[in-house]
Amino acid sequence: MNKKYFGTDGIRGKVGESLITPEFALKLGWAAGRVLAKSGNKKVLIGKDPRISGYMLEAALQAGLTSAGVIPVLMGPMPTPAVAYLTHTFRATAGIVISASHNPYYDNGIKFFSDEGLKLSEKTELEIEEQIDKELTCVECSEMGKAYRINDAAGRYIEFCKSTFPSKFDLSGLKIVVDCANGATYHIAPLVISELGAKVIPMGVEPNGVNINLNCGATSMQALSERVVAEKADFGIAFDGDGDRVMMVDHTGYVLDGDELLYIIARDKLRQGTLNGGAVGTKMSNLGLEQALKTLGIPFDRSDVGDRHVMELMKKNGWGLGAENSGHIICSEYLATGDGIVSGLQVMGAMQSSRMTLHELRQGMRKYPQVLESIRFNNDIDPMLDEDVLAERTRIEELLGERGRVLLRKSGTEPVFRVMVEADEDKDKVIAYAKSLASKVKV
Repeated sequence: MNKKYFGTDGIRGKVGESLITPEFALKLGWAAGRVLAKSGNKKVLIGKDPRISGYMLEAALQAGLTSAGVIPVLMGPMPTPAVAYLTHTFRATAGIVISASHNPYYDNGIKFFSDEGLKLSEKTELEIEEQIDKELTCVECSEMGKAYRINDAAGRYIEFCKSTFPSKFDLSGLKIVVDCANGATYHIAPLVISELGAKVIPMGVEPNGVNINLNCGATSMQALSERVVAEKADFGIAFDGDGDRVMMVDHTGYVLDGDELLYIIARDKLRQGTLNGGAVGTKMSNLGLEQALKTLGIPFDRSDVGDRHVMELMKKNGWGLGAENSGHIICSEYLATGDGIVSGLQVMGAMQSSRMTLHELRQGMRKYPQVLESIRFNNDIDPMLDEDVLAERTRIEELLGERGRVLLRKSGTEPVFRVMVEADEDKDKVIAYAKSLASKVKV
């Protein structure tokens, strides 16, 4: 069955339109409560990022859940991976995150985690959708849920993050710029890193509800790169709005993406003898990553784009490490979802164990020039079927031959079409190919 409401990463859209309204959030909370309460465990955790619409959606979800007899447990601003972790440790039946991740403040979304900290199964999502289309009714007044708040949720998650960093090392003597994107990590990431001994220079730690991801964080790295160089810092680290992505900057201002960070973590685990199998990337992963891992003798496999697909292939292969080049990195020995803070700490651990700088560690991988164009398109026109787009793709692929590749895909969370061209060519040529193909998309 096709899902009517849930997308690849929960439910997401522009606030006040489509499904991101108080009316729908109320109905969604009620429908989810009816399905989740069947297990007998009626506790559901709710976390959110700091965007302004989170207050509205949190209140509506809370009302829907309580009307279904479920107990909402409010945590306030909290990274997405923290909700996954705390849902499991608090023995809740599910966790809910109110966030649109890397999207602008005027978007928001709602996604769920199971009692094991995993994304809900498609079966459960379909059961919730079936309830949404029914008339809302309340349980008996005496059976209604009663919400309460966890005041020490952030502290618990901070201690968990620190526990994933090797106990024989610390970060003393390092100056690190930490960019929290004015998002959900603003009150957590600087504390984690400073409590491990580093001198932290914070950025993006003053959320006001509308500045999330605005010219900062893992999706806008220029400010961090410039700040690292200006401060003569050892390196910088950036998270996105909900804290499940991470990107880093070495002391020269060079930006390391998820592919390069995956390479560093995999190489360190191989050297330590703790690498479980190989590493999973996606169709977007750079060919340079594949070549670098092959040189080390580390198996590599590609999934469809999306951390859900990465995790599915990791499970299928029995491997413990996977990532998207956007910065979603899954270290399954700690969490079954991407965690920006934990992944960043694994890179810092690799620096400590190898006694190498971030700049030195990245030298083992040579990235092929890769250009990504994102085009908003009319939903009535499918670019994947457009003859002009397909003809231009064929022309470029024939020019590249075995020296490169072209990837076209639609975003699973917004009406955006992605055009990726990658080749062992001069970058200006790759840019020209990507722009030429993007120009064929009807907006």
